[in-house]
Amino acid sequence: MPIAPVIARAGLVILEPGGQRIRDVIAFQYNPDSVNRSLKARAGGADGGELQRVSGTATQTITFDAELDVTDQLAEPRDPANRVEVSDGLHPYLAALESLLNPPLARVLENARLAASGFLEIAPSPSPSLVLVWSRHRVIPVRLTELSIVEEAFDTRLNPLRAKVSFSFTALGVNELGVSGRLGALAVGQHRRLETLAAAKGFGTVTDLDAEGLL
Repeated sequence: MPIAPVIARAGLVILEPGGQRIRDVIAFQYNPDSVNRSLKARAGGADGGELQRVSGTATQTITFDAELDVTDQLAEPRDPANRVEVSDGLHPYLAALESLLNPPLARVLENARLAASGFLEIAPSPSPSLVLVWSRHRVIPVRLTELSIVEEAFDTRLNPLRAKVSFSFTALGVNELGVSGRLGALAVGQHRRLETLAAAKGFGTVTDLDAEGLL
């Protein structure tokens, strides 16, 4: 029998606010089939000679859909490793994702107490820092901006068994994070990997473009 290759899984690393400590990891059950990335230059204007300038790293939006399915786990209900899926289906996984967009309940209750006590200015709750890991070449600090969930199948207790989750992220670079601290170091590292990959080989010559003598 041929040896099956080990497939790297994409996922999210959740850091404590400020990025000093890893709090949790969410690995995608199946790697998405496609990823949409939109990049926009940070225009810094042009000088007198109309030389294009940029004021910082490009802004980048990343979107993709992830598939979730626990029907295989339900086929082995006596396996202790499948206890959570048999009991609750996808609820725990989906709850972990939704929690990325919500403040902790303790902070919500504390803010409500402060408001009832007459405090006029209540600081917004700090959110966890997220890092999208998509192979060793893409380790990108991100902000989750939108989450859309379609639940497609349910068990007899209405626990979701299959779902499609659509993610929308804004990539965070050195403009947002600086160059120091754990998150800044991750942003610098991603920028360095990008430049190293871009310089790995040439991708054409003027001769390939049939433009010799014109440039």
